[in-house]
Amino acid sequence: MTDAPLDAFAAFADSLAERTRPVIDRFFRQPLSVEEKGDGSPVTIADRAVEEMLRAAIRERFPDHGILGEEYGRQDMGRRFVWVIDPIDGTKSFITGLPLFGTLLALLDEGRPVLGVVEIQPLRERWVGVAGRGTTLNGRPCRTRACTRLEDAVLYATTPDIFAGADAEAFARVSAKARLRRFGGDCYAYALVATGTVDAVVEVGLQPYDYLPLVAVIEGAGGVITDWQGRPPGIDSDGRIVAAATPELHRAILEAL
Repeated sequence: MTDAPLDAFAAFADSLAERTRPVIDRFFRQPLSVEEKGDGSPVTIADRAVEEMLRAAIRERFPDHGILGEEYGRQDMGRRFVWVIDPIDGTKSFITGLPLFGTLLALLDEGRPVLGVVEIQPLRERWVGVAGRGTTLNGRPCRTRACTRLEDAVLYATTPDIFAGADAEAFARVSAKARLRRFGGDCYAYALVATGTVDAVVEVGLQPYDYLPLVAVIEGAGGVITDWQGRPPGIDSDGRIVAAATPELHRAILEAL
């Protein structure tokens, strides 16, 4: 891919993120009906409104691109370029009024994430990562922290409830070695890795729309994001994800897992 199309895609993704703000503003901390999906996760009219708006905009601008979204599934996945949408990553935070949720966007080129956006609407914070370039927060470069030892690391996971059995034992081994363990934040914790205030996130049970938008953001800030076996995240990954500030810290976490 040449720089010009990637620049155009990044500018378009940035404009999409901007367009989600008034949609979220309309619904956040307002009385909403909450439905339960088949997997037990909550969904609201806000989730659907954001994804509907994003899908319509993508289809209008790039009708030959595919789309994978949390609420409305897969469309034209065989195309070279596929957009990945998580309209509200952290719906449980959203419905309880906690402002640590966001919209996630990714662009895949032949299955490889080349662009990622984390938009945290209530805080007016936006991370944009582009393959081969740096990650920005609100247009300014950001970098991961130079943490190389697990013993010095600030470690996050969204909730301890996601770990069970062998996964819980593995996470316990990692978190027992970390300097500080915290829970919460959903996608925001990964964005803070890119900012250099959090050093690592370890999670399981994620879907492609949860982690693919994070790849370019983490890597563009100098970090590493893989599955628990150290493989690059892809559409068919098993949902066990490690994001770390440095390659050295990443290796230490994989060894502990």
